[in-house]
Amino acid sequence: MPCPLCDDTGWKPIQDGAGTGVRRVVRCDCWRENRTAQRLSQARIPPRYKKCDLDAFRTDTDSLIQAVQKCRAFVSAFPVVDKGLLLIGVPGVGKTHLATAVLKEIIQRTGASGLFFDVRELLRLIRETYNPVVRATEFGVIRPVIEAQILVLDDLGAEKTSEWVEETMNLIINTRYNERRLTVFTTNYLDRDPDEKSLAEVLVERVGFRIHSRLHEMCEFINMKAIDYRKAGDDTSPETLDRLEKHGRSVANGGLPTRARPARARLREPAVRDGKADLKWPGGRAGS
Repeated sequence: MPCPLCDDTGWKPIQDGAGTGVRRVVRCDCWRENRTAQRLSQARIPPRYKKCDLDAFRTDTDSLIQAVQKCRAFVSAFPVVDKGLLLIGVPGVGKTHLATAVLKEIIQRTGASGLFFDVRELLRLIRETYNPVVRATEFGVIRPVIEAQILVLDDLGAEKTSEWVEETMNLIINTRYNERRLTVFTTNYLDRDPDEKSLAEVLVERVGFRIHSRLHEMCEFINMKAIDYRKAGDDTSPETLDRLEKHGRSVANGGLPTRARPARARLREPAVRDGKADLKWPGGRAGS
């Protein structure tokens, strides 16, 4: 059944408020609703997180309360915001929940174009374009990621580090920074100085010096300290929460994925590269 106000044209007539008797047309509410629904469906939000919102987020600690407050402020101010967000915390504290809630509420409130990508999935799609039997192009995959008005990049640092990974992520992040487009990141890796005595990797080791420096320029860092709610489930007894809180402190102090000590060589300042490194996958060399 067509819309009674606009007859499905997307424009509805209204009377000029100046009392001149002149009628004009404005966008119909049905058009805005349809555009919002279309942009939500195109945002690639995983089914598990499609019902996430800020009101439903568990705030059992002061850290989580502050995280939600900052996310609400970001949504309310969008698009007049200077910096994006980087949500930092151990697995299971709700980083992806908050990030997708922010993305959803911005699309619903403003009609902005938005995208969600797990970093590993995004890099996999880009790699696939190097296969000659795949019709998609590298530019075709990267362009909507760069141009989205609001982008969520989930699990930053999870991809095994390589020259190609650093160059590709730097292209995406730096372009969005230069174009003043806002990005929300999540990561399991803490933002602290590397410790020679610890095998736990930190954020700068996973993303490289250039990206790490850019993140500090383009994002507000939000540390989320809490238990792993995936392990707690519905059991919120004091004993369970105490046990998981102790585990969370252990993870924060070095329980994140580790690397061998020889990998400390990556802490050197970025070397000058000639662009000829063979990356040892079917796509060939960087920039193919």
